[in-house]
Amino acid sequence: MWLVAAAARAHDPITTKLTWSAEISRIIYKRCGGCHREGGSAPMSLVHYAEARPWAKAIKEEVLERRMPPWGAVKGFGDFRNDVSLTQEELHTIADWVEGGAPEGDPNLLPEEPFVAKPAPVPALAPLPRVLPRRMAIGAIRADGFPEQASVRVVAELPDGRIEPVVWIHGYRERFRPVYEYRKPLRLPARTRIVMTPETPGRLLFSSAP
Repeated sequence: MWLVAAAARAHDPITTKLTWSAEISRIIYKRCGGCHREGGSAPMSLVHYAEARPWAKAIKEEVLERRMPPWGAVKGFGDFRNDVSLTQEELHTIADWVEGGAPEGDPNLLPEEPFVAKPAPVPALAPLPRVLPRRMAIGAIRADGFPEQASVRVVAELPDGRIEPVVWIHGYRERFRPVYEYRKPLRLPARTRIVMTPETPGRLLFSSAP
């Protein structure tokens, strides 16, 4: 999770019971700790309150605009088991905490600091044909080479006329390009057409599932 907005001002009046120690740290550790930690890929650590507090208003702006965490797929359009995006409840909790002055709370309520495991291996990916030559079971998909900030809805048009959602990418960013792993393989028959709306440069990559 990378933040590019300006840091928040300190000493805002406290008007909320939400605190870093009790609520916000748990969200940050779960959703952001993989990158926002010492030695992580993000430009700053957010593991400790003293590190996160100056960025409180920037955090609010980035998450409400869904720029962070960098997921990019519209919720409810495809069922992905590795979805790292924030829930509506988490968004509201962060926003209310920031608007309420971003208090620290009781440090005794802090959870354990996040353990960062080695990243899972990325499955081998190949270009997805626009018309499937055979029956396929798709386990994961990724967009590649789309225009920056493009929003593209991708569906599978089955030979019998039914439509299956594939992925709806919003605000594509080339430097992130997450792999979207289906909770259940997307099983499509031969002659299925993969349709992007609007039609855009770029391609879809996929990995097969058993």
